[in-house]
Amino acid sequence: MISAKDVSKRYGAVQALQDVSLDLHPGEVVALVGDNGAGKSTLVKVIAGVIGPDSGGVAIDGEPAHIGDPHDAQRLGISTVYQDLALCENLDVVANLFLGSELRKRSVLSHIRMERSARDLLTSLDVRIRDIRVPVAMLSGGQRQSVAIARALIGEPRLVILDEPTAALGVEQTAQVLDLIRRLRERGLAVLLISHNLADVRAVSDRVVVLRLGRNAGEFRTADATQESIVAAITGAAA
Repeated sequence: MISAKDVSKRYGAVQALQDVSLDLHPGEVVALVGDNGAGKSTLVKVIAGVIGPDSGGVAIDGEPAHIGDPHDAQRLGISTVYQDLALCENLDVVANLFLGSELRKRSVLSHIRMERSARDLLTSLDVRIRDIRVPVAMLSGGQRQSVAIARALIGEPRLVILDEPTAALGVEQTAQVLDLIRRLRERGLAVLLISHNLADVRAVSDRVVVLRLGRNAGEFRTADATQESIVAAITGAAA
């Protein structure tokens, strides 16, 4: 289990987070929802090692974890896919998957091994890309999102954080990405999904955690919650 415990963060006069806690279990999709300014991005940046909390922190299997930067987070099994995807559009799928972690043998890149590993990974996730040697710029939005998520699995993480993975996607592409999220759960990964789209949240999540004005505002089992109850927690009408 990976947990954020009593995390607080202030930016000058703005209290972005106040004693926020969140538990993430293997084989579970947790949706983190809230209005703009609720603290979602700040909490994700703390877990991903982008910023440090003023108090509180992250624990892994009950033990406090030091996450000083994103490299620490990756070494601890925390992988993040941000909304901008951070793909190199002039490079092909294989190069993007292994960018920064290329396989090396006697200082020579092992292109054949990387291509084979890329095909195996994409096949296991049921990601359909006809030619993985074409530049990423030629792929659809859904395929690019799938490549970014697949890249997050290089290094075998325990937690994958997805920041608005279906934003700006069409209906068919959104369905492909939601199917991919389900396959991450089937692989036994913990998935933290940040989304404003409650239809997507209800389609794939097991739990919904609501932030409001930097504080925990509610937690629901998705199967038991109504959309109205989640919206009430987001807006404060449930208070």
